[in-house]
Amino acid sequence: MRDGALVRITALVRQDVRLLLRDPAPLVVRTVMPLLIMGFMQPLFRAALRAGGEATDANGAEQGVPGMAVMFLFFLVNVVGFAMFREHGWNTWDRLRASTARPVELLAARIVVPLAAAVLQLAVIFGAGGALFDLRVTGSPLALVVVALPLALCVVMVGMALVALCRTISQLSVIANILALVFAGLGGALTPQSAMPDWAGPLAPAVPSYWAMRGFNEVILRGGGVADVLLPAGVLCLFAAGLTVVTLVFFRADHRKLSWS
Repeated sequence: MRDGALVRITALVRQDVRLLLRDPAPLVVRTVMPLLIMGFMQPLFRAALRAGGEATDANGAEQGVPGMAVMFLFFLVNVVGFAMFREHGWNTWDRLRASTARPVELLAARIVVPLAAAVLQLAVIFGAGGALFDLRVTGSPLALVVVALPLALCVVMVGMALVALCRTISQLSVIANILALVFAGLGGALTPQSAMPDWAGPLAPAVPSYWAMRGFNEVILRGGGVADVLLPAGVLCLFAAGLTVVTLVFFRADHRKLSWS
């Protein structure tokens, strides 16, 4: 039974890989755009970090690279949703339901490719941030990975939860874009947390981007190791687990999704 489930999930994943390779433009744009924005924003980030006393010798990449990486990663939520809604738009969802694949297998298969894309996006942005903007990581690179992996999973599960809750692609797109901007603002991706308005401070821990930025800052600015980021990484795992529960509770394979308004 388990072998059969693995075969079915693998077949669906291969199809998603083929579709991604056929049209990689969304992934490329989400990776290139934060690098372009960093080029313009680095002086502002440098001034904000130095003014806040977080790093007197900061060059701005310490805020710009993780901030833009986190912000644009949450735009992946739209792509996760589109991958599910297109099955309804192409009228292939009923074929999948009629196959031997169970609903939980259909969901599991749709997570793999976006998760890999999210990890790749983070890796390229951080790598390019070091090469192009002189990002200096004073802590353990492994600790960055410990934060990045649950962050990527959390982003994908936000998309899956919205798939379960939204009926139309327009609903999902609007909510996903709003969440990406709200998460970026409250989480400290747009500005250092020391420069955020007073009213935002108490709200910030309620969003996953805050914990991602907290973990990245611990490593990049304060030289933290794996032990220092276990709390942010653990909270991100809790966010992902909660979103998984929402997805499983509200997802109905027989509910028709509309790929138009």
